[in-house]
Amino acid sequence: MPFTAVPRSAITRSGFGTQFCIVVGVGRLGSRTRTTTLPVVAVSPLQRDHDLAVDVAAGLQFHGLGAHVRDASVRVIVQQPVEQEPPWVMVTVRPPADPLPDSSLQQVAYQRSLAHLKHSGDFGQSYYGRLAERNGFGEALLTGPDGLISEGSMTNIGFFDGTAVVWPAAAMLSGITMQLIQARLTLPQRHRPVRVADLGSFGAVFITNSHGVAAVTQVDGRRLAVDTAFISMLKDCYESVPWEEI
Repeated sequence: MPFTAVPRSAITRSGFGTQFCIVVGVGRLGSRTRTTTLPVVAVSPLQRDHDLAVDVAAGLQFHGLGAHVRDASVRVIVQQPVEQEPPWVMVTVRPPADPLPDSSLQQVAYQRSLAHLKHSGDFGQSYYGRLAERNGFGEALLTGPDGLISEGSMTNIGFFDGTAVVWPAAAMLSGITMQLIQARLTLPQRHRPVRVADLGSFGAVFITNSHGVAAVTQVDGRRLAVDTAFISMLKDCYESVPWEEI
């Protein structure tokens, strides 16, 4: 299968053989994602949804994953510059990403466009994420009217009320790590509106993305409770997801 070098952009999971998230992620990409671009990768034309998994595997082989690279951070991007032409699949392989660290968040009044879709090119998301980092925070906490919490600039966010896991009822991307945890958690789970003013009522606040799971220790100037046993349980839940070899 021929490959060409072109620009690239966005989704990942560390580890040789990739992970179950590749299965979930490929399904999400094949069904509804159209992304744009950035730096350099291997690509091939995509004719049908089924081809996506084949092209991902071919891209991993092209980059030497398995033969020479035993651990990596993998990104898969689907781009369709011209609507009448087939989409293209782009695969990047980079050194393994570090685990997600405990984090502090800076609240910003911003929500991503078409938040339920994985896409690049959202200027406000990048702008506020970098602004939060320059202000000494780990990332931005995206909020809507009345401080309604939706997601982080690069993460999903969740809450633990002592008995159940609460996910925001707001415009957000259903991230792969979030999906994996939701599928394996034995605790009750529910979606409901959560506002910044509600944060003090939770025993733990956490974030998830392709780098894993981490506690949120602070939002703006407010220190938050961290239930270390709960956070450890979440991390174990995520790490228990079986690997899917490609």
